[in-house]
Amino acid sequence: MRKVGIIGLGHVGATVALDIVQGGFADELVLIDKNPEIARAEVFDLWDSLALQPYHVKIYAGDYHDLRDADVVLSTLGHIDAIKPGGDRFTELRLNAPEVKQVSDDLNASGFSGILIATTNPNDVIVEMYSHYLNLSQSRILGTGTYLDTARMKRQVAGHLNLDPRCVEGYALGEHGNSQFVAWSTVRVAGRLFSEIAKEKGLNLDAIEEDSRQGGFAVFNTKHYTNVAIAAATVGLMNLVLSDAKSSAICSHYDPQFNSYISTPALIGKNGVEGLIELPLTADEKVKLQASADEIQNKIKLFS
Repeated sequence: MRKVGIIGLGHVGATVALDIVQGGFADELVLIDKNPEIARAEVFDLWDSLALQPYHVKIYAGDYHDLRDADVVLSTLGHIDAIKPGGDRFTELRLNAPEVKQVSDDLNASGFSGILIATTNPNDVIVEMYSHYLNLSQSRILGTGTYLDTARMKRQVAGHLNLDPRCVEGYALGEHGNSQFVAWSTVRVAGRLFSEIAKEKGLNLDAIEEDSRQGGFAVFNTKHYTNVAIAAATVGLMNLVLSDAKSSAICSHYDPQFNSYISTPALIGKNGVEGLIELPLTADEKVKLQASADEIQNKIKLFS
């Protein structure tokens, strides 16, 4: 019995719920929002779709006590309306931080002992806050981090080569924010370094990296929110946990090397982060990763 809770039914939470129901990725789905009427409306909408879906999922609007035995809880709360075009994800922190504290208190009171995956921004700062508040080990708290940014990089690389993005390997590392970077030493297409391919074709790696970094805002500046890709990233991480995949994935997790939550590859299974993966980065990439970790900690200090 796979039981999942979603906290926050805005654009992302509602899309995550739909992805889970359409994919049959949970047997029981609990929806919670600070506005209970919103949660109930999303439940009704999903119920109306069940006769048209290939899988049955038990769906209901619940409360925190319903999450006591949940395998995974997804924090999708946020205040995307606080971000203006040209802004950044740190803008949401002032509004999201009090809600993260309240959610943590409510989860602790429920006795929840599963895995928490957060999409809430600024992601690395938020998951570090959850790690301070929740009665869970750091390995059981993770964020989507640069999982989505890595997918955006793969889309950019593949687009320049007219290929399927799934054939691209490699990572965007660091903060889910402006200090993230593409570790080009890890990026390969069909086993070949993309940096070599780019040199042959006269492609600008810096421009591709910047397009990847700004990918979310390319959507946000028109839609005024993002939902589809981040929902796919959230559900992807969730499925690695539920299936006990023991698979490598890029996500925001606690890394003792930096004493910080930051995105580097980790081994994900039913217990959350079950191992760290050290990449053979170049000297320049190591400097960038440390700088990104410092940026995350500076943002935490600004708020605290």
